[in-house]
Amino acid sequence: MERRRVFIGVLSGALLGILCIVGVGTRIGFQGNEMFLFAMWYNRVVMGLLIGLAHEIKIIDSDKNFIVRGLILGLVVTLAITFTSEFRDWPSFFAGLAYGPIIDGLATKFGDRHILAKV
Repeated sequence: MERRRVFIGVLSGALLGILCIVGVGTRIGFQGNEMFLFAMWYNRVVMGLLIGLAHEIKIIDSDKNFIVRGLILGLVVTLAITFTSEFRDWPSFFAGLAYGPIIDGLATKFGDRHILAKV
């Protein structure tokens, strides 16, 4: 396990989750939606954890594998919150699709030891 990659994935997910809290809270309101906002943040942390742990998964034979892997894993995780909200928050769904490759890109660039050794 690449611990640094997992750490960067979780940290990236947590920071992007804060953006989700702001975005969702602005759209639906902060008052009375605290648990949903926490669930949104937690969803992004779980996304970061999953992506952080996925460093050995190769979907395409390319240096752009992180984009496809991040998109697929971002989709899988963001669907959990999308289903539970009964598809009421489409901007959050699309944010999750964007966050997957962002998290994977950061985790790959700054977390994978074999990549850091090449730099």
